[in-house]
Amino acid sequence: MRVFSSAFHESGGSQPAVSLRDLEIQSSRQTGKSLQVDRAAKKEAVADLNGVFKDTNVVVVAHYAGLTVAQMQTLRRQMKQAGAAVKVAKNRLAKIALEGTGAAVVVPLLKGPTVIAYSRDPVAAPKVANDFAKSHEKFVILGGAMGKTALNPDGIKVLASLPSLDELRGKIVGLLVAPATKIAQVVNAPAAKLARVVQAYAKKGEAA
Repeated sequence: MRVFSSAFHESGGSQPAVSLRDLEIQSSRQTGKSLQVDRAAKKEAVADLNGVFKDTNVVVVAHYAGLTVAQMQTLRRQMKQAGAAVKVAKNRLAKIALEGTGAAVVVPLLKGPTVIAYSRDPVAAPKVANDFAKSHEKFVILGGAMGKTALNPDGIKVLASLPSLDELRGKIVGLLVAPATKIAQVVNAPAAKLARVVQAYAKKGEAA
């Protein structure tokens, strides 16, 4: 290939001539730096995703093509409020990040424009995703994983119908508080009534 030796000068200046070869070398160096930065960014993205998949209990994969920026922001906000999160990553990078994790069963779902929702609470991400899908037809749940168990869209719906960990904690606390309230009422009651209650519990213990 013939290389032209003509030079380029800045108008009215006395800057030294820059050959096409020099420009090619400079461009090559800049391209090399850009590739290094790009590789580093991809490596960091994969490491970040891998940490997410290892630290989460449930993953939901959905198509999001057609959603507006505002709608995606709404989804992110709702997920965050529920203790969950959303990531949009290139499928190729997500597949690499999934290697060696229990959530690797979702790899076949990573086709087309996909979004990944996840949470430690096995109910949080499915619940938000399911509710969001009801009001946004362009948000289509493909499936997901809970631990190493693959879930189809119906499995996500089942999880979404369950009470969250916070709701379960509330119910457990309610169960624990109820007897204490009853005990307080009994303690404030006449001695005869307290004796009858104690006797009743004693008989239950003997029967058991």
